[in-house]
Amino acid sequence: MSTERGLFRSREELATRLARGRERGEFTRVVLANGCFDLLHVGHVRYLADARSRGDALVVAVNTDASVRGLKGDARPILPLEERAEILLALSAVDFVVPFEERTLEETLRALCPDVHAKGTDYAVDTVPERAVDRELGIEIAICGDPKERSSTAYLERLARQERE
Repeated sequence: MSTERGLFRSREELATRLARGRERGEFTRVVLANGCFDLLHVGHVRYLADARSRGDALVVAVNTDASVRGLKGDARPILPLEERAEILLALSAVDFVVPFEERTLEETLRALCPDVHAKGTDYAVDTVPERAVDRELGIEIAICGDPKERSSTAYLERLARQERE
């Protein structure tokens, strides 16, 4: 595994780092996972551990703060991008974190060209939004983690209910 872990500000910077790591033999099979990771919970940890088991380097693409607001509403994210990235990098499964703004991962997939695209169990291979790009680039799709029984949104709603009671 790479000893140079961390948050990369751009896909291009990370693409260069991945190419260098492959040339050096640090890793041969790169896995890309993604999400908001606004309130980290055990479902996230299991998803990322399963994703990491599919290769020898795990890149986590994290939605930017503006992207999270677009997906989840103005009250989100709870934690800013830098804090979400720091928490993710504290997990032994995660090697690299890179932000992305777009609604899908297509640009990130094209820039990084991972070997495996990991998605959570709320997807099936034929419902992954980027499946056409994955096929075009020869990227394997892996459905990872345990059944989708947890969500940050559900936990936050539960906390709000408890506060009102």
